[in-house]
Parts: sequence; structure tokens; C-alpha cells
Amino acid sequence: MQLTALPALDDNYIWHLAAEDGRWLVVDPGQAEPVLAFAGAAGPPEAILLTHHHADHVAGVDALRARWPGVPVHGPADPRIAGLVDHPLGDGDRVEAGPWRFAVLGVPGHTASHVAFHGEGLLFCGDTLFSLGCGRLFEGTPREMLGAMDRLCALPPATRVCCGHEYTLANAAFARVVDPDNAALRRRQEEAIAMRHAARPTVPSSLAQELACNPFLRIDAPAVRAAVAAREPGVEGDRVEAFAALRRWKDGFRA
Repeated sequence: MQLTALPALDDNYIWHLAAEDGRWLVVDPGQAEPVLAFAGAAGPPEAILLTHHHADHVAGVDALRARWPGVPVHGPADPRIAGLVDHPLGDGDRVEAGPWRFAVLGVPGHTASHVAFHGEGLLFCGDTLFSLGCGRLFEGTPREMLGAMDRLCALPPATRVCCGHEYTLANAAFARVVDPDNAALRRRQEEAIAMRHAARPTVPSSLAQELACNPFLRIDAPAVRAAVAAREPGVEGDRVEAFAALRRWKDGFRA
């Protein structure tokens, strides 16, 4: 199995997953061109998977279907992309595509209908979880996003986290302000800097790495709680309010 992060747009990744026999699928094609270039003369993908309705994750679908008519598109049951998705999904559904099997997790927060795909040791999480960060709350509530984080935390630690953007360095700058004494976080930042200097993606990371370093997954850690409470006194006793304060802090953060 070969997993490839295809750069697209300004900082998106389209995920390409291929089996040894040549079968493949693609996740969140915000552009068709990187997929078409990478696929070359390959046959059609087994499926297109979509995590949410934002254009930078779905805008390439029509062109891919024009190249490969009939390719099944699995994505959230959301009227905004009903014309793209022929297999609408919700929490608890399953996707079978070629040799791969994925559980569908409802992870609202970034958008109301956001889903993630977990299976084969992989987590395709779109804009819900990033390396060292999480998505902005465009449609959901802090409680919903925290619930999504809690759910993802329960997955196997070896799970590879395949997110939708190259945000790791920006997220690291914020995380180091929140949790400056975290040695694992410092090492992850150094690793990410070296990867970007070498023009390599910083993802996928592992869930174990995120659990050790990502402040949004560490909202119950004393160091993170103390940093949030120092910025917004009074939120330390409620983990939802603490999470909301952490997200507000990140929204206004400038390195």
C-alpha cells in the first residue's frame, strides 16, 4: 500500500492511496490537475472520498468524473454537495472501495456534516484534525469539536493522521506558546522544519505523536489548562469552555 500526499492549491493535500495491484483511490480532490498528473495512464480510481463540502476539498470531482465516468463518490449527506456525492454517508456507515474498508466517523465542528474515514491504519480527517492543531469552527460548536477530538483520541495510537492542509509549522508556533515545556512538541517542531526545508510534507503524522504534542488533543493536560486559564481566567473548571478559549486564542494568534 502506497500513500501519497499530492500538493494542491496554496496549502492543501489531496490523498492518493494505491494498492500493490495498481488499484487506487483519492481523498478530497480540491483540484483535478494534481490527481490527473499523478495518475498518468492509470485506470479509474476505485472511489473518491470527500470529508466535507468546502470547495478546496471537492472542486476537482467533476473533472475527475469526466475523465473516469461512473467512479463512485462517497461523502457526507449534505445538500450542498448532493450533486457530487452518489453515496451519501453519516456516522456509523462503512465504505468498501477496492481492497480497502473504512469506518465513517461523524466529526462535526469545522462544518456541520464533516466526516472522517478510518481504516487500514489511516485516518482521513479533512479539516477536523491537523498536525498540532484543529480546524476552525465555521459551523459547529466547541462542544461538537471537542467531542470529535475525544473520538479521534480513542483510535489506535499508531493510526496515521492524513489531514487536508500543510499547517504544521504555523500550528507548532502556537502550540509552543501554549505548551513551551513539552519536549515532544519541541522535537516535532524541529522535525517539521527539517521536512519543509527538504520540500517534504509534514504529514501524515501519527495519532500517538498528536496525543503527545497537539494542544487541542491535550485540553486536559495541566500545562495546557494553566496556559488557557492564564489567558482567560475562569475557564479552567470546564473542559468545553477551556477548549473554546484555546480555539479563540488560536484564531487570533499571530506568530
